[in-house]
Amino acid sequence: MAMFRSLVASAQQRQPPGGPAGGDNGLEAQYSCPICLEVYHRPVAIGSCGHTFCGECLQPCLQVPSPLCPLCRLPFDPKKVDKATHVEKQLSSYKAPCRGCNKKVTLAKMRVHISSCMKVQEQMANCPKFVPVVPTSQPIPSTVPNRSTFTCPYCGARNLDQQELVKHCVDNHRSDPNRVVCPICSAMPWGDPSYKSANFLQHLLHRHKFSYDTFVPETKGQLLL
Repeated sequence: MAMFRSLVASAQQRQPPGGPAGGDNGLEAQYSCPICLEVYHRPVAIGSCGHTFCGECLQPCLQVPSPLCPLCRLPFDPKKVDKATHVEKQLSSYKAPCRGCNKKVTLAKMRVHISSCMKVQEQMANCPKFVPVVPTSQPIPSTVPNRSTFTCPYCGARNLDQQELVKHCVDNHRSDPNRVVCPICSAMPWGDPSYKSANFLQHLLHRHKFSYDTFVPETKGQLLL
């Protein structure tokens, strides 16, 4: 798996001799941010996985205690996010046809051109208008469980995300013999809020190395130690 991720990251940064694969076709998409879907603006790259985003688009991810890559969901160190200088050079070197007037424009200037291109503005004006869905008669749930932050079941420390909870308990409660309810499991649809793990630390280390909300579909079966 580690080798596969390395290959994916390096492939994103490599370009074949003579320019990008596929020529002009799809060139704009090839150099578009996965978040805003526009040509990169001040691109930055995550050091651990190599994925590239607009600097501004990645900012919200850098504000959380334990950021995950928006594309591959791997954790990364926010201090190891650097300017994607190789991508900036390619944006200044390659040209692609405007989606409206078909004029070839340097990718670095594509955003500015599109904002003033009359053909693109006409296309946008002719797009179907957003129509809200019919209001539902179903009542809005009064209590929605918080699955983002948790409270330590030993000492009551609050606002810990999943990784912080694991680290907090390992650092501070390794020798605590008390049987406690897992706050992560109890917040899940299948969780039992009264079940106390025989070995809570082992439960954390074996069951909560990743996010259930991200990787595991909701199920009624219980995965408790």
